[in-house]
Amino acid sequence: MTALNKPIIMTAMMGKQDFAWADNLRRQHYPPERNMLPAHITLFHHLPPQACDEIKQVIIELTRQSAPPKATLQRLIHLGTGVGYQIHSPALTEMRMEMADQFHGLLVAQDQQTPRLHVTIQNKVSPKEAKDLITRLSLDFETRPFEIKGLALHHYMDGPWKLIGEWPFRG
Repeated sequence: MTALNKPIIMTAMMGKQDFAWADNLRRQHYPPERNMLPAHITLFHHLPPQACDEIKQVIIELTRQSAPPKATLQRLIHLGTGVGYQIHSPALTEMRMEMADQFHGLLVAQDQQTPRLHVTIQNKVSPKEAKDLITRLSLDFETRPFEIKGLALHHYMDGPWKLIGEWPFRG
């Protein structure tokens, strides 16, 4: 298979029930004409395609040695023109920071920042529409455990993504 010369995106894979919940909310609240992706938690936004093999090796080693990180659905967050749910996971954040160290020199400015782990369920709407959704969803929100089951890589295809691979945590 020929490698694609498209940026690579790394995501944290959600457990089946949490994914179904988040993806359902995304389908309900994301403008349909702009919703090209399922719900996801982005760890890196733009990794170079030339480093795909190196990135895969880092993921394979990390997921082989690591247990699924504990995570909590923390709170709703206002994204300006959208809404997300913040994911609190010190272990996943630490894994991501370790990978950032290993990928030194490969990262764009956005990926050099400390990540704000979240699942976006609405974007590209007016600030008022986003605020109204946060108000409605806040009425019955409760902090709860959130399952993170592995890591995945995707090629950015100028809109939709193409899956490169998925690696479950096995440690």
